[in-house]
Amino acid sequence: MQIDIPTIVFAIVAIFVAWKLRSVLGTRGDPQQRPPMDQRPPTRPSSDFGAAKGGEVLQFKPAASAPPRPEAPVAPVDRWAGFAAPGSPLALGFDAIAAVDRNFSPASFLSGARAAYEMIVNAFAAADMTTLKRLLAPEVLANFETAIRARLAAEQSLTTTLVSIDAADVVEARLAGTSETIAVRFAAKLVSATHDKSGATVEGSPNDVVDHLDVWTFARDAASADPNWLLAATQTVH
Repeated sequence: MQIDIPTIVFAIVAIFVAWKLRSVLGTRGDPQQRPPMDQRPPTRPSSDFGAAKGGEVLQFKPAASAPPRPEAPVAPVDRWAGFAAPGSPLALGFDAIAAVDRNFSPASFLSGARAAYEMIVNAFAAADMTTLKRLLAPEVLANFETAIRARLAAEQSLTTTLVSIDAADVVEARLAGTSETIAVRFAAKLVSATHDKSGATVEGSPNDVVDHLDVWTFARDAASADPNWLLAATQTVH
């Protein structure tokens, strides 16, 4: 058989070229083959978080914030609960007094007022001027002293028994300058009788319980170091 030398040479060259291409490019199934890298710059995410659709960027609108809820009206502080309604003249009077007297308390005041009521009633019946001087303002003290002197001059005596204090309610509170005044309405039951020197009853009854309704006004000077309240006025309510 005649050998075609040029054909053999071309075949060898073709095989060599194919081997070189395979060593450089590799084959499709070569596990060492890496896909060509994408040379395009990476897409930067949109600052407003857009989403691609059909080549367009859809802008996500932020959800509309809910309208602010109306604030519930703030109820006035019931500072004097049980004694005065918020905003009432009496409550404003308490506010004014408390502004200059940090220790003021309606409950404590009424407790003292009830005790003073009993002491004054008993001291007046017993003609106890020493006690009355500690509890009465000068003008009221003068009136009480005048009545006591007239009773003693007539040789009469007074017996009084406080059966009960049914109610004691503050009806007015005021501050004028440094003068504090508080009026209290007392509802009380008393047994009272006036006797002559022989012991006979000349007024009242030693056995009958009588209802008394009076408004007593107490006062004190806020600038004074003396914390005591004095009885400044009395009024009988009919």
